[in-house]
Amino acid sequence: MASTKAEGLVKTIDSHLHVWASPQEAADKYPYFPGQEPTLPGHLDFLLQCMEEASVDGALIVQPINHKFDHSLVTSVLKKHPTKFVGCCLANPAEYGTGIKQLEDLILKDGYRAVRFNPYLWPSGQQMTNEVGKAMFSRAGELGVPVGFMCMKGLNLHISEITELCTEFPSTAVLLDHLAFCRPPINDEEKLAFSELLKLSRFPQVYVKFSALFRVSRMSTPYEDLVPLLVEVVSNFGANRVMWGSDFPFVVPESGYKGAKEAASHIASQASLSSSEVEWIMGKTVIQLFQGQWLP
Repeated sequence: MASTKAEGLVKTIDSHLHVWASPQEAADKYPYFPGQEPTLPGHLDFLLQCMEEASVDGALIVQPINHKFDHSLVTSVLKKHPTKFVGCCLANPAEYGTGIKQLEDLILKDGYRAVRFNPYLWPSGQQMTNEVGKAMFSRAGELGVPVGFMCMKGLNLHISEITELCTEFPSTAVLLDHLAFCRPPINDEEKLAFSELLKLSRFPQVYVKFSALFRVSRMSTPYEDLVPLLVEVVSNFGANRVMWGSDFPFVVPESGYKGAKEAASHIASQASLSSSEVEWIMGKTVIQLFQGQWLP
């Protein structure tokens, strides 16, 4: 009886979603970055409605490319709902190092608690291990802010950079977005990428987002081909270093928002995870990482 009661106290937290201006808000106050106008709705009221329907209690909002380095829309959402949302800002790797000051301001003045490294925003020919990248990564660790890596074109392209940063700056926590874009491996390249992901578990500061399942699965929802991947990830990292995320609003046309949460629960049950492990993945991991947030 007591355990059932305790389970109800564990909040469900979405570790990865986006929010952007409605067309009206973009016209009035929060313009889109030119050429990055969204193709689907991602405004706050829609997000809140989806979260309520799915009984999701809180979320980490990742700054969307649609507003690029203008964080004003996301900042306004964080100010409106300080107990529901935590912000993950977008690192600006401009060559002159202005991104470090921007990062400090977003964390210290605007209250962001994580930062995303998008390797495709680095200047051509530069890597995330360049001078600016290392300065931002190191500063994030000093400020107690995890760095999320988006390896959209494949982990194999970025594993050496991630390994170097984790080795040189062990006090910076790391989030690997969307299973580090590792798909269920069907060829040698994909097998290598997945084995490299598992090897990153040797760094105790590295966490895996079991997020945007539609991006990595080859199946439709509930993405059962991800069961063996989740088994391996949990056995290597432990459930307390794995966190579910939806990738709202991109997930909405794929499985629906509620369907994203249900798919993750279905995969976890197919993977024979314990109820305790499921609680970690669906909320406790991210709650523990961002201490003081989403308190019961």
